[in-house]
Amino acid sequence: MDLINCPCGSRAAFSHCCQPYHLKVKAAPTAEALMRSRYSAFVVADAAYLYDTTHSSKRKGHSKSAYISNAKNTKWLKLEIVFSDFDVVEFKAYYLNKKFQTEVLHEKSNFRLEDGKWYYVDGEFYEQG
Repeated sequence: MDLINCPCGSRAAFSHCCQPYHLKVKAAPTAEALMRSRYSAFVVADAAYLYDTTHSSKRKGHSKSAYISNAKNTKWLKLEIVFSDFDVVEFKAYYLNKKFQTEVLHEKSNFRLEDGKWYYVDGEFYEQG
């Protein structure tokens, strides 16, 4: 798996980029690193990682089965970071819809650092037009 580029767009090998976070070998050091690793988790359908990195106050509406269903039913194409700050990351995630047309999920996500680990809290979606 070393030769496969990480889905997050870093141009690093998956095994040296987001995979160590997925395997809990190390924790994402920044909100942007967590965001990138969560995008990669959607691409590789790692529902446990998505659930575990969602802030505990927000997990009620996000089951592992819902994450896996979303991940498996979406063909993710690429990630573009628009803006990144300490605990906010704005991004565009490109994917194919059911008609095989490219669509964009544009979100400004909020993250929280707790006990040395970053968690996704919530996000504001932008309408595509």
